[in-house]
Amino acid sequence: MVQLHEGMQVMRHWAAALAGLVVAIPLVAADPLDGHDCFSSDNDRRIKGCTELIERPELTGQLLGSAYAMRALGYSLKGLYDEAIRDYDEAIRLVPDFAVALNNRAWAYFKSGRAEEGLPDVERSLQLQPTSPHAYDTRAHIRQVMGDPEGALRDYESAMRFGGERMVQLYQCGLAALGLYGGPVDGIYTPILRRAIEACVTSKTCDPLPPDEECRAVTS
Repeated sequence: MVQLHEGMQVMRHWAAALAGLVVAIPLVAADPLDGHDCFSSDNDRRIKGCTELIERPELTGQLLGSAYAMRALGYSLKGLYDEAIRDYDEAIRLVPDFAVALNNRAWAYFKSGRAEEGLPDVERSLQLQPTSPHAYDTRAHIRQVMGDPEGALRDYESAMRFGGERMVQLYQCGLAALGLYGGPVDGIYTPILRRAIEACVTSKTCDPLPPDEECRAVTS
């Protein structure tokens, strides 16, 4: 699951990643870039704005790393995973303990069919942020496609424990769309929902997250 930028109060994305991508790219405490297109919710504006920032010679360190991470997010949400991974590489080079960028690079690897390559990234992200529901969701997806249903189930449950009602609702809605869950979308983890997730993790192609905007109304 991808994370949005938290420091600039950008809303969490509702693209295909929904939970795995962390659409939360943290900046330093000061916010000299507040309102810049690099932090737009529009991916094309975001990519263009971040490119402009990256080309500024005075931008260095964490701010430059955040610009690369936000441009990578824009690429990832457009399905341009190779470009995203290259930018996450640079963001992590600049800020080695960049938990959000590590998780998001893991998600980009997963979405591009290279799940195993993303596992070390999400493991490191969880070391840095051990209560991140986004990272648990990412690792759950990776473990699922790697043929570890028990590990995937544990991670989905951790994602719900740390993500709370909204994360539970995402899985309820997504699994309902797949015909695996017939209960209410109420954010309550029940035995019915657990059985639905147990059924999902046995398939490497089953994704408990809902597609695109499908669950906006019930989870907002």
